[in-house]
Amino acid sequence: MAFFRCKQCLHMREVSNNYTGKSVKCPQCKTVSQVHDTVAFVESIIKKYVLQSKELKRLQKSDIAGSEPTLVVDNDYCELSDIHNTTELSSQKQYAPIVSWFQEHDIQTDVNHDAVDTTGFFDEIALSLGNQYTVLEELVSKIKYLQQKGYGNAKLPLVKKSKADKEIIKAFCQELYDYSFVTKYFFNQKEQSIHLSLQTVPSIVNFFNGIWMEWFIFIKLLNFFNAHKISNACLRSLDITFSNDDKNELDIFFIANGMPICIECKSGEFRPYIDKYSKLRKRLKMDKSQFLFCVIGLDEKQTQGLSSTYDVTFVNESNLFLHLEKILQLKPL
Repeated sequence: MAFFRCKQCLHMREVSNNYTGKSVKCPQCKTVSQVHDTVAFVESIIKKYVLQSKELKRLQKSDIAGSEPTLVVDNDYCELSDIHNTTELSSQKQYAPIVSWFQEHDIQTDVNHDAVDTTGFFDEIALSLGNQYTVLEELVSKIKYLQQKGYGNAKLPLVKKSKADKEIIKAFCQELYDYSFVTKYFFNQKEQSIHLSLQTVPSIVNFFNGIWMEWFIFIKLLNFFNAHKISNACLRSLDITFSNDDKNELDIFFIANGMPICIECKSGEFRPYIDKYSKLRKRLKMDKSQFLFCVIGLDEKQTQGLSSTYDVTFVNESNLFLHLEKILQLKPL
């Protein structure tokens, strides 16, 4: 039997040998992916595992000798086994190039391992929300507002919504309930309204307060790197301390093709933060094209106009990846 593995949703199944080498649509997400010979695929995985094991042993020897490991992103692309369910991103080997880059600039780093641990459900919910934000914005804004005010229940009338939008909102609320992001979910058929009992857990409150967008862009980035088959080091919610003890938190920082890139994410009001990030970019001595201010919902003209006006590059959730393809000199997908 041959082996099919979707490069987008990671769905796997055995198929007939007649499909080996062919590109077919995933039965779940419809993304076109190639069918592999099972033996060749397993050999490829084993090869990557051996290379990683050798590198790990080298790092361990380096630590024992008391020397600082000087790492660069591996030129050999190695795809994550499961983007949505892995702790691989919290390994020192994965983010060591980032730590080294900041050390060279006399900046200390404090890595938040939980922020790159995708074994929870934050990434799945964030992806559903970000991909359907125009429909779900009202619901999420209401949840955010009510949680900040300390209220425990939310109601969203759907009478004026289209049939398609109703189904998207209902499916998302069901997902919130399935993953325990809300404690209760009920759709009143007669009133055509959604009723939710909200969570008070700080991590869930912070998620709806804006952290969801960091997760959304982070996961989209990982899929972007896999699609282009380029190695990278990537961190989210990275705390840095300058030599004068000034502290900052970076939403997303990664190194790909040897280039450091910082992305600050905003799902709400962003204007008060423009000066802060302009100054931070200069302190990091990063080129304007490498320090990105990603604001969800901005249109193309706004991102262009704001980028021309200020000392950071403005992007939205869509043209972010076109910009990355340009500065990383990647062929468009």
